Formats: sequence, C-alpha cells, structure tokens
Amino acid sequence: MAHRSHRHHHSASGPGGPDMAALLDLDADVLHAHLSEVATWLADLTGGVPVRRILDLGCGTGAGTFTLLRRFEDAEAIAVDASPQLLHHLRGRARELGVADRVRTVEADLDAAWPALDDVDLVWASASLHHLADPDRALRGVFTALRPGGLLAVTELDGLPRFLPDELGLGRPGLEARCRATLAHRHAETLPQLGADWGPHLSRAGFTVETERPVTIALEPPLPESAGRYAQAVLRRMRAGLDGLMGTDDLSVLDLLIDNDGPESVLRRDDLTVRTERTVWLARRPPVAI
Repeated sequence: MAHRSHRHHHSASGPGGPDMAALLDLDADVLHAHLSEVATWLADLTGGVPVRRILDLGCGTGAGTFTLLRRFEDAEAIAVDASPQLLHHLRGRARELGVADRVRTVEADLDAAWPALDDVDLVWASASLHHLADPDRALRGVFTALRPGGLLAVTELDGLPRFLPDELGLGRPGLEARCRATLAHRHAETLPQLGADWGPHLSRAGFTVETERPVTIALEPPLPESAGRYAQAVLRRMRAGLDGLMGTDDLSVLDLLIDNDGPESVLRRDDLTVRTERTVWLARRPPVAI
C-alpha cells in the first residue's frame, strides 16, 4: 500500500503487487491449521449466537475472510484493505471458491477515514494493527461497528517466520538470526507497535478481553512443496530490506538461498522448518445491560 496502514502488504513489485499477493497466499496455505484453530476458538465463544456479518480488516488476499466463511456457513464478509490490487486478487479467489456472492470488498486507508460499517457480528484483524499510525482510533471504530456482544479477533506476530538451520553449511552460521536482528532494529523505529501488548489497547477502546493466547508454530520436515516457496518469498522480502544494513558476505549467501535455480536454493533444501510465534487476543464488545 501507499499509505501508512497495513504496510505488510508492500512488496518489491509495488504496493500490493503480485509478489506480496503470492506471499500472503503462501502464508495462508502453509499456516492454514493455525487459521482454522483461531476460527474454531471464535466459534466456541459465539455461544451458538449466529454470525451473519464478518469484517476482515487489512484483509490482504483473504486468508481470514475465506477461513471464516468456511467456519460460519451462513455469514457474509466485508473485506477491507488499502490496496486495490490485493482486493482484486481476493475477488478473483472468491470466484474460484464459489463464495463471490458472500464477499464485499471495501478499499479504505484506516489511518485516513473509517468506512461506514455497522451491525457486524465478528471482526478479524490479522497482522494489521501494528501498521496503523493510530491503532486506538481504529479500535474505537471497530467497537462502534460491532453489535453489542460481538467478537473481535486480533492476531499479531513477533516478526517474519524462520526457516533456516543455524548451521547452513555455507560459512555463515546464524545468518537468519542476524538478518532478523537487523530488521528488528529498523522496525523499532518504523513500526513501534510491532510486538505490543494489545490487551490494554482493547480495554481502552471498551472491549472485554476474553482470552489472550500465545501460539507457537513449528513445522518440521517433511514439509509440503509450498513451504520452500514460502521461505523463498519471505527471505526475498527480508533481502529487499537489508541493502546497506548488512555485510556483503551475508547478503551474498542470502542471494544464493533465494535463487530459483542454484543448488543452495531454499526450493531444494530438505532441512527447512517453519517457525513463528503469534499472539491471539479474542475480545468482545460488552452486551447491552437489560
């Protein structure tokens, strides 16, 4: 995106371009079990109350949208993002899945203006709040859009996933850890809310936090073929942000790993893992007192 909000949707090919769309689709494919688990937690919290209208904030290519539509079969979804390219991709995916009639897209920069949305039963905000200049303002908008008793799911991550063994066999042990540490230092300035405790933010906006759950994802070999492409996409995104910040020796090895055809490419390695930590907050707008 060209805005401050949801900058995780930028890519080397331009805001919301095909590289980022591919990365988000691979993330959804490789980590689909995590998405389904969160959707099940939400269903448990509904207490049997029907979910008719879902709002997906910073929807990207629709991982949350489609997971929730599968879980809540009578619901429709409103998918909000600042990137017209990603919304176009999402609409195409909705047609492929046969749910186009249940999805409406809204292009909006949540740092600029809150879209006119209300009477929502469930809101999904995955890896989007920390990109906002004023997340408290956005959460107040979510609170207003939700019906009394409605639910909000916030998922945030500690950084990009990890894939490589510490001993690469390429003369640069600990490469991935150094790359992440370098980017973390940069993100401390550009994304100060990354890694924040969102519980106090939710409470200030009027929500009651039902549960906060840290989630550790650790996928070991053998991995699906898509995991190699996922690692390549993430490491390419990492590489694009490291120019001028790391030495040429480290960057040269990183280039070997993200190459399509070389023997050291992550597309050909059999020692990859997928490791990431995320935290999920499930919160409710208090019901109206009788």
